[in-house]
Amino acid sequence: MEISEKLQQLRKQKGLSQEKLADLVGVSRQAVSKWESGQSQPETDKLLALSELFGVSVDHLLKNQPEQREEPREAWSGHAPQPTYYDYRRYEYKSERTLFGLPLIHINTGRGVHVAKGIVAIGNIAVGGLAIGIVSAGGICLGALSLGLLSLAGLAIGLLLAAGGLAVGTLAFGGLALGIVAVGGCALGLFSLGGLAVASHIAIGGYASGHIAIGESVNGAYTLVTPDNHIGGVSKDAVRSLIHQEYPHLWSPLKRAILAIFNG
Repeated sequence: MEISEKLQQLRKQKGLSQEKLADLVGVSRQAVSKWESGQSQPETDKLLALSELFGVSVDHLLKNQPEQREEPREAWSGHAPQPTYYDYRRYEYKSERTLFGLPLIHINTGRGVHVAKGIVAIGNIAVGGLAIGIVSAGGICLGALSLGLLSLAGLAIGLLLAAGGLAVGTLAFGGLALGIVAVGGCALGLFSLGGLAVASHIAIGGYASGHIAIGESVNGAYTLVTPDNHIGGVSKDAVRSLIHQEYPHLWSPLKRAILAIFNG
């Protein structure tokens, strides 16, 4: 049996299209078509890649020798020959469908450093519209360390929203929160709410330091002390009056959110 026939047979047994096989070994679909029609033969590195993928020896592909299958392995997605051992702790899946040149779903996890890039990306390192990984970057990110528009992580950096142990963002929630609006155990920002709240504009918390400071222990140009250590007991009218006096052009939704904290 010629190599062209063997490749076609092995590809079909594996359930792969010519396009998918081409993607796995790093060539064009036309190259695979020429291999299977006998117009050309794979180069040495591609023969090694095909041998690895199909679990047969190179001799079996080139010569009429009995098939020598190795243990099944996951489909390989690299462009160069891979080690001959199978690492069962590694898993990779990449969808054939793409958007903006990226696979809709790319999962690449396992021991070591593995990068997933896709509209939905899951991996040790993940980059995508929705990225989930130890380190993640993209639109919506979840992980130990995340950088994105919306981030949720141990260390979260978000252009719009960040939530985590350490959160940095326009709107930040965390044990330590830094942002334009910061909410957390220790909150630092233009507007801060927390056990320790430090703000350039309005600070609300157990200890509050800001231009307007509201809390049990306060430091600022204008201060309101909470009665009986109850933040909600502060007069809403008094807070509204201070905001109107010092920040008359404050964004209305933010103003309403601040006033909603107070009952009186």
